[in-house]
Amino acid sequence: MSQKKAENYLEQKGFLDHVIRLEASTATVAEAADALGVEPGMIAKTMSFLLDDQPILILTEGTARVENRKYKDTFHIKAKMIPFEEVEQWIGHAPGGVCPFGINDGVKVYLDESLRRFETVYPAAGDAHSAVRLTIPELEEVAGAVGWVDVCKELQ
Repeated sequence: MSQKKAENYLEQKGFLDHVIRLEASTATVAEAADALGVEPGMIAKTMSFLLDDQPILILTEGTARVENRKYKDTFHIKAKMIPFEEVEQWIGHAPGGVCPFGINDGVKVYLDESLRRFETVYPAAGDAHSAVRLTIPELEEVAGAVGWVDVCKELQ
């Protein structure tokens, strides 16, 4: 169901042809990078947080880690990830397929500056056997993001 919601959304936006279906798992950054034959940073990792009891998604490059100080400076509250077993209820996609496409109403989406290292990135497409190949301008267009944030640790 989650994959269908994502694909329907992408079809409405004119990006269904960017979806890649795979036999191999794409549930983790490492699995997705291996299945797609790209470096892990090119996987657009989608993390879900609660911000004053409202769900938000932050897309980062695959190897990025959220820095608590930057998160708090940006959102004025301590980072609180949505518990694994509650992600689907809050977001509309289960862990392993969380993406900004076909999500529940009211979920705000942010893109982290770490993504700008790449011309092309691969977010999930609603399940653990899919990805969407998008340039950064395409991701901006189709993700419905409210804006860019800088909440990740500097890469070494």
